[in-house]
This record gives sequence, C-alpha cells and structure tokens, in this order.
Amino acid sequence: MSLHTTTAQLVTLASGGGEHVDEHASISPYVTGGGALVLLLLLLWITTRFNRDR
Repeated sequence: MSLHTTTAQLVTLASGGGEHVDEHASISPYVTGGGALVLLLLLLWITTRFNRDR
C-alpha cells in the first residue's frame, strides 16, 4: 500500500463513509451520572470505614 492510498482510505473512514446506525436507544446521561455518583459515594463510605483510627 502506498501512502496516498492509505491516506485516502483513512479520510474516507473519518468522514463517515461506512456509516453506522444504532438501532437501540442510548443510555441516559442522568442514569450514567447518577450511577457514577452512587458508586463514588459508596467507595468514599468504604474508605472512611477503614480509616477509623484517625
């Protein structure tokens, strides 16, 4: 493969030449953010339980 051919293929790929269509609804950002918040609060609670000597 030459550099020109490779470059042309990468430009086609980056421009959306092979378009992908999702057939399902994406996950709500509120659910993702809420889940991350709950997980971080749980990790914080666990960490503070192990540091009772301070």
